Amino acid sequence: MALALPKAHKDRGMEGMVAKRYAANTGKSFDEFTRLAQRIEVQLPRGSAVLEVAPGPGYFCIELAKLGPHSITGLDISHTFVELAAKKAAEVGVHVDFRQGTASQMPFGNDVFDFLASRPTAA
Repeated sequence: MALALPKAHKDRGMEGMVAKRYAANTGKSFDEFTRLAQRIEVQLPRGSAVLEVAPGPGYFCIELAKLGPHSITGLDISHTFVELAAKKAAEVGVHVDFRQGTASQMPFGNDVFDFLASRPTAA
């Protein structure tokens, strides 16, 4: 009797209009991202390297970048989210290194970040 192995999971992200609609909906609770960034920033040493995994439209990263001289990176699987987040960061005049990639194969070395953030997505 042959054993059936589970199919490998292929990482997928939200793209196109689905991602844009998600960004618009989560943007309605923007104050939540601001409060979270404020709570975390006061605990970070000056110049900390911060990584947010799956930042979506980047609201938390952008709010954190407004508050202190930190090196902030956002890694998202969605090309659309990376584009939206980078555009928004540029519009408000902050630097965040938004990159496309997957949490299962992060393109970073060991001991690069001082703080890691990841939030569950809204249902």
